[in-house]
Amino acid sequence: MTSPNRALILIDVQLDYFGGGPLEIRYPSHADSLPQITRAIDAATAAGIPVVAVQHTMGEDAPVFNPTRPGFRLHPEVESRRTGEWKSVVKRYGTVFAGTDLLSWLREREIDTITLVGYMTNNCVLASAAEAETHGLAAEVLADATGAINIANEAGFADAKTVHTTLMALFNSNFAAVTDTATWSQAAAAGRSLPKPDLGASAVTGAQRAGQA
Repeated sequence: MTSPNRALILIDVQLDYFGGGPLEIRYPSHADSLPQITRAIDAATAAGIPVVAVQHTMGEDAPVFNPTRPGFRLHPEVESRRTGEWKSVVKRYGTVFAGTDLLSWLREREIDTITLVGYMTNNCVLASAAEAETHGLAAEVLADATGAINIANEAGFADAKTVHTTLMALFNSNFAAVTDTATWSQAAAAGRSLPKPDLGASAVTGAQRAGQA
């Protein structure tokens, strides 16, 4: 099996997600997920895996993700690890690809696998993981190094734990290989791939669990 050529993508580990209010990461809490994000950074650095730091902007008139305000900044635990070799990306959309030069940067380095950590599971991680396959990229998501918020609207309500765990099962059925940071760190050090998502197997097991088969 060919070893994956990975890049670690840090999605929006910005202070606006840590300051309380409706956007504060709830599950896993940032108190739990941030140490796993920094662990992934350290593991990537040790393995020679390039790191991409992504920040979201909503413009200079926005109340959040405003590049003129402190909330736009990366968390200090991430910023303190930054080196001159990191790739920096500022995006305006959910996916890390739209409106950025990330894809060309990845292709220049012949990267075939992106590992996604950061926030939010239910928005930018989801959008980026779903788009990856359209560019011929394999995606990995670290379940304990990402996080979701509570969401409610006219279509319904889902607490952050339900949102996060449901999306992890969805990712691992088709869009991305899902694991924890410790397992990924071992795979990264060894240059080893993660098991591929398998929609057929997920469907069969889902039917069995639901008592349909």
